[in-house]
Amino acid sequence: GAAVHGRRGTEIEKAGGWGQLLGDRGGGYDLAMQGLRLVLTHYDLEREITPLAQEILGLLGLNRLQDLVGWAMQADKMSVARLAPAVFRAAKFGDSAMQSTIEGGAQVLARYTAAVARRLEFPDPQVKLIGGIFGHHPEYVSLFTYRLSTLLPQARVSVCTESGAIGAAWLAAHVAPAAAVEKSTTPEIASVELASAATEQSHPSAKDLEKRTPAELVDLFIAEEDRVAEALAACRVPLTAAVEIVSTALRSGGRLFHVGAGTSGRLGVLDASEIPPTFGADPGLVQGVIAGGATALQHAVEGAEDEPRAGALSLLERGVGPKDVVCGIAASGRTPFVLGALTEARQLGAKTILLTCNPARLPSIAPWDVEIDLPTGPELITGSTRLKAGTATKVALNILSTCAMIRLGKVRGNTMIDLRISNEKLRDRGTRIVAGTFGVPYDEARRRLAAADWSVRVCLDRFGAQD
Repeated sequence: GAAVHGRRGTEIEKAGGWGQLLGDRGGGYDLAMQGLRLVLTHYDLEREITPLAQEILGLLGLNRLQDLVGWAMQADKMSVARLAPAVFRAAKFGDSAMQSTIEGGAQVLARYTAAVARRLEFPDPQVKLIGGIFGHHPEYVSLFTYRLSTLLPQARVSVCTESGAIGAAWLAAHVAPAAAVEKSTTPEIASVELASAATEQSHPSAKDLEKRTPAELVDLFIAEEDRVAEALAACRVPLTAAVEIVSTALRSGGRLFHVGAGTSGRLGVLDASEIPPTFGADPGLVQGVIAGGATALQHAVEGAEDEPRAGALSLLERGVGPKDVVCGIAASGRTPFVLGALTEARQLGAKTILLTCNPARLPSIAPWDVEIDLPTGPELITGSTRLKAGTATKVALNILSTCAMIRLGKVRGNTMIDLRISNEKLRDRGTRIVAGTFGVPYDEARRRLAAADWSVRVCLDRFGAQD
């Protein structure tokens, strides 16, 4: 979509280009859509069909403005953008609303350009305008140039008349070979290290799973889970240190971020999502970050975990700072997305925790604040870290977040006094907590809890003082 790209050496910056629904400010789609909305707004207010409205109906072969509804529901981005010339014509013939629309588009593109130039430290950038909207509308070029001159007086603006294929060929000749050399070695090193991970080794007792009976398989899997408790016990010291770091951060106004890819990422998101209803905490207090975003919760997003820069950017986008803690979750301990996030977290001043199931991994070049390597051993199905490694990871995350909530005062005795009561099951649970605390009948406990607006903490504090 409409976007500003800048390059200085190997550094690339971008502003805009969020697609037609969220962005494309100043582009043909944006200008046309604003024109359509203004036409309809004017009709609603004045019951008048403007010259622009008439032209649009003619261009689309529609009979009435009401027909625009059905057309808009079927129209793709380019179909809408093709109406932009009508907006320019309306502005040319004195439509003040369209003039303001076009001036606003030029202004936002100028601001994007200035922002990119500032981030790349270009005081006098050479700016090339690409696309039909600039090629066919010199007045838009003039408006953009004027607006940019107030922000970057030394910028040099011109319309690019060369084909985009020229740029693609230049990139292929100058950039792609260097990138290919870099990528040809990094994955090889990573694959050698990954192959030695404990979770990638073959389990000696699982060579013939397809030949086992259902009962034998169940017994094997149950017996194997004993390794989970052993692995957690072996990591008591680093788990304790991690709880201390997280608790201290949350008490000081910081946040906890779980970062992972695949199963590890899903477990982090799961743990984060359970904190608000269980402990009445703000949804932002514990957050899950998964490579590939929300789509990866249900579907594999190929290659998402291989980008360390993506992990770093995910933390920048969430505003991670010195008060926060970032817990990187990676069964092998080598996931690039996770390591990129941890590296960025350290640079931002946040505390860092690495949670793995691979004690055999190579030591971190610069150790994180806490490193937890759960010795769960090989999986019954080689490499399937959703098994023992996943179970141990879930328990470890339970320990980190739950112990932190306890130390924040969100548990009294062994009751969740800040749980969010949002359904009948939780109303029943809250009532039983109150009844057990005060030793009163169920009905009386429910009455007290309702009087406290279904807040267990408020109920215990209010009626505890009375009793």
